[in-house]
Amino acid sequence: MILSLLMLAASTAPAMALQSDCLAMAGASPRIVPAAYTETKLAADEVKLTFIGHASFIIESPGGTRIVTDYAGYSAGILPDAVTMNRAHSTHYTDNPDPAIKHVLRGWNPEGGPAVHDVEIGDIRVRNVTTDIRGGRAGRMKDGNSIFIFEVAGLCIGHLGHLHHLLGAEHVGMIGRLDIVLVPVDGGYTMGQDEMLEVLRTIKARVVIPMHYFGPTTLARFIGAVGREYELETSATPDRVFTAASLPDTPKLLVLQGY
Repeated sequence: MILSLLMLAASTAPAMALQSDCLAMAGASPRIVPAAYTETKLAADEVKLTFIGHASFIIESPGGTRIVTDYAGYSAGILPDAVTMNRAHSTHYTDNPDPAIKHVLRGWNPEGGPAVHDVEIGDIRVRNVTTDIRGGRAGRMKDGNSIFIFEVAGLCIGHLGHLHHLLGAEHVGMIGRLDIVLVPVDGGYTMGQDEMLEVLRTIKARVVIPMHYFGPTTLARFIGAVGREYELETSATPDRVFTAASLPDTPKLLVLQGY
């Protein structure tokens, strides 16, 4: 898998609220291949991410809290404690979430204005920063997408959702530090891959995990666009356990199985 991605990339590459720990530290109709979920006992400093398809991940905390991102009804057979959703397409939300899910966090406000979330769910703090999406008569729907930030076990994990534009200084200030970012790299439905790379340069996360890429060709094109800016690692599994102490010294592009 690694060799085939590198070869394909080479053929497409160019020549080259409450005070947040993350904020405080910052100041100093697509194809889905669902993945299976494997339960893991986590240590007090560990966080597990499982890529279950498209833009959906399971984020699992040391205390056993489980959150599914961009939930459209599929959660790999588990009952999550919470789900987040975005409204750009029906593959990123559902109007009929499982009623047993205790927290349903929509990235838009159905009543108008920006969605505002800042909530403690078990041992995970979840907050959001809204961005705009294309659509509507004006060509742009204000606050239609949310970047969700998950603060857990000393890590700050950001899910960019269905991001449609570059981030301004006001967005970056509200997001704060991100250690791990989950980024859509489709190159069209969200943003061009070069623009998304510019977003990543702005965010400066230590680990970048691509999502929302529909197949290996699109992923390989993004790897080619990244070039040597990130160390590439392709995992043989859809999941990975992280700790703050084990974050890489240099930025890493980590490909988890599934898309």
